[in-house]
Amino acid sequence: MKTKLLLSNPRWLFAIAVGLLALHPLIWLINTWINPAYQSNGFLVALLVAGLLVWSLAPSRSTPQHPTTTKIAFILLSLTALIRLISQILGVNVIGALALIVDVYALGLLLRLHLRQRAISPFWLAVLFGFALPLEHIMQHTIGYGLQLISAMGACQLLNLGAEPVHCEGVRILLAGKDVLVDLPCSGARGLLLLFILFSALATITRPSWLYAIFGIVITLMAAFIVNMIRIVLLAIGLAYADNFSSIDVMAQPYHDLIGLTALGIGIIPIVWWAMKVPKPISPHFPVSKETDFWVPSIQPVRFIAISFLLLAILIINLPIYPIDVARKIESPVLPNFISHFSAIHHNLSPSEQHYFTQYGGGAAKASYGPYGLLMVSTSAPLRHLHTPLECLSGAGHKVRYVTSIYRPLPTAIYHSIDPQGQQWYIRVTFLSDNGMTTPYVSEAVWQWLKNRNITWTMVQRIAPFDMPNKEIETWDIAVSRALELPFTQYLF
Repeated sequence: MKTKLLLSNPRWLFAIAVGLLALHPLIWLINTWINPAYQSNGFLVALLVAGLLVWSLAPSRSTPQHPTTTKIAFILLSLTALIRLISQILGVNVIGALALIVDVYALGLLLRLHLRQRAISPFWLAVLFGFALPLEHIMQHTIGYGLQLISAMGACQLLNLGAEPVHCEGVRILLAGKDVLVDLPCSGARGLLLLFILFSALATITRPSWLYAIFGIVITLMAAFIVNMIRIVLLAIGLAYADNFSSIDVMAQPYHDLIGLTALGIGIIPIVWWAMKVPKPISPHFPVSKETDFWVPSIQPVRFIAISFLLLAILIINLPIYPIDVARKIESPVLPNFISHFSAIHHNLSPSEQHYFTQYGGGAAKASYGPYGLLMVSTSAPLRHLHTPLECLSGAGHKVRYVTSIYRPLPTAIYHSIDPQGQQWYIRVTFLSDNGMTTPYVSEAVWQWLKNRNITWTMVQRIAPFDMPNKEIETWDIAVSRALELPFTQYLF
């Protein structure tokens, strides 16, 4: 009897269909909050969205919903079915998760959030929810190198205002004879996202017109760019003139975070000023009459549409997957049997390593040489298969932090790792292409790959014990480079 009543009510049919379509993307999104490989604090944004929603819904009064608005909401929910169809077929979880943003917007319209006593904007609430996705992770992998270049150029222009000569090459800055690198943590992606989270939250409450919203977006972009330049300049000055500041290491805690928080605080000021200048919207009128139901009436045509939508949802979630970013099959790299005076002990990849490096076409191999380790990953799709130790090792239970990058003898990013057993390691990573390009950044490898999809990229990851003298680690690096015939790059500094 209950099942019959359930199937006869269009509202429940629509709700079940939307729930089925949203289930997998929602599970994936929650996993990005839990999995340390993503380094995402998106759950905090989700809590902020939930808090704003509860705050708006607390007073029960609202003006009646216009029928057109209800229709728009259901059309939006129907369009998410198309988005999730694309996500399911292509096997791209991010696309399905983006549809959750549309769901939040449609839900906000159905709940009349813009017409309540504590009115908020359903649109900007949905935009705010979008920042619960691992956007920093995505940005660092796709446009991270572009952000590094922009940040480096801006910082160079600011440093050129001083008396000390400055030399800039790509993402590298030479100031007072010291090499300052604008690496991924300095790309500004995190600061940009944090400022836009603030902007979206304020826009949700203030409900600006489109003109004021565009003005606010421009202010936020400018603030993010300027404060990141200030942060890089302060770090560069601290590195170049450390002796003048009692040898304080500005890259160590708490100084590094204090500089970042200070710059971020400066960026907050113009955004809050913008929110204070947004004209207050006209408050909705609250009639004494009972609220009208925002759900569609249970008429036969609507019931037929609801059943069709439910069947479509069941079909979509059961469609086979044809991933779009499958790499052409590449043989696993062949590691040398000897490097220097160490013989190789070849190891099988762990399940997590197979998932990260070989699924959908990648090739990988690893071996140990005395106290050292070597891992190589080759792929024609670096966006899928190449990862930094911050992602793959963090996902395996390591505590990983980025240390620095060097360019001699090879462009190399250096990380410090503590494994689950408490052992400490230095991880040194270089990415090289089959046409001779080398870089310490996976973001640059992806950047170059996006410009030429025919390039094959290889990650060369060297592992050394933390207590190993730096001179011996450098000797090991040179031995690996010679054994693998890696090109020693020449840089101006």
